[in-house]
Amino acid sequence: MFVRLSGDLPAIQKSFFRNIVALVFSVAVLLKEHKKITVPKSAVKYLFLRAFFGTVGIVCNFYAIGKLVLADASILNKMSPFFAILGSLLILKEKISPKKAIIVLAAFIGCLFVIKPTFRNAELIPSLIGLLGGFGAGIAYTMVRKLGQEKVEGSFIVFFFSAFSCILCLPFLIFEYERMSGLQLIYLILAGTFACIGQLGITKAYICAPAREISVYDYTQVIFAAVLGFFVFGDIPDWLSVLGYILIIGAGVAMFFYNKKRAD
Repeated sequence: MFVRLSGDLPAIQKSFFRNIVALVFSVAVLLKEHKKITVPKSAVKYLFLRAFFGTVGIVCNFYAIGKLVLADASILNKMSPFFAILGSLLILKEKISPKKAIIVLAAFIGCLFVIKPTFRNAELIPSLIGLLGGFGAGIAYTMVRKLGQEKVEGSFIVFFFSAFSCILCLPFLIFEYERMSGLQLIYLILAGTFACIGQLGITKAYICAPAREISVYDYTQVIFAAVLGFFVFGDIPDWLSVLGYILIIGAGVAMFFYNKKRAD
C-alpha cells in the first residue's frame, strides 16, 4: 500500500529505499544478537542466488503495484510458493507427486484469469512482470530453505539480501533518480519498515519449517491487499480476477491440507 502511495517513481528507486530500511533493521538485529556468523563455502552460491532472485522479485512486484489493482499485483506475487515448489523440484531435487502437480496446475490456471493474456489487454505487460516477480520470490524462498539446511542464520540472510539489493540497485538509481517530496520519502520508509518486518518473519518461518507447512498463511496478504486497495484506492477487481484469486488461494489451501495429510 505504501509503495503505491509513494507515487509514480521508478521501481528501482522504490526498491532501493525499501531495502536500505531493511538493511538498517537487519544490522540492528545482528548487533543485538551478538552471534558469530559462519557461512559454509557450499552456502555462498545460495546466498547470492537468494539475493539476486529476491531483488528481481521486489523490483518486478513494485512495478506491478504501480500499474495494477493492488490485489492483482499481490496475487501474482503470491504465485511464489508454487514457483518455490518447482524450484524445490529442480534445485533441491524434491519429488512432486501427481496430486501436487495438479494443484500447481490449478494455481497457474488461476493466474491466467488474473493476467487475462490478450494483446488487447493494456495490463498484460505489467501482469507478466508481476508474475516474474512471483517467480523471483519463489526461487528466492527455495534458496532460503537451502540456506536453512546449511545452518545459515536468518538475520544474516536478510542482511546479505538487503545489502546486495542496495548495491545492485545503486547504479540504476544514480542514472534514473527522480526527486521526491518529503511525503513520498516517508511512504517509502514506511514501506521498507513493514516489508522488513514481513521479511524477517517469513525468512524465520522458511528456516524453521518446510514451505509446505507455512505457505498457505502467506495468502492472507491478498486479503489485506484487497481490503486496503478498496478503502485507500477504490480498487475493484473484475470477476475474472476474483475467479483467479479463488483458484490460486484454493490451490494454496489444498496444498496445505495435502502436505499435512502426508505428514500425518
